[in-house]
Amino acid sequence: MIVITTIKGVTPIFRMFDERKAKEFYIDYLGFSLGWEHRFESDMPLYMEISLGECKLHLSEHYGDCSPGAAVRIEIVDIEAFHSSLINKKYRYSRPGIETSPWHTKEVCVTDPFGNKLTFYEPLKDHMD
Repeated sequence: MIVITTIKGVTPIFRMFDERKAKEFYIDYLGFSLGWEHRFESDMPLYMEISLGECKLHLSEHYGDCSPGAAVRIEIVDIEAFHSSLINKKYRYSRPGIETSPWHTKEVCVTDPFGNKLTFYEPLKDHMD
């Protein structure tokens, strides 16, 4: 039997291919903050951490770290305000809608420039635990 005392969280790793496009999408558009960047040498691929509230993501240019086309769900408070802020930025590559799901959440889905999908969601108040 495996005993797990405490799990502190999960940090997804998304593949990226262009540092400028990644920062434009995640930092300028979605509002994430840059935590840190790492390269083994100046001409090597970038690995970085970004965060938005308590959500942390790692973005990697390294071939073997992960595959493009991953998906993650991120719970958020006040999804309506988040959605409005995205629409008001008039980002030329994404104008997401907001939907109510059959599983009782409101959701905003965006796809990054590398094919990774982020679904921000908020449980509907009348279906919260």
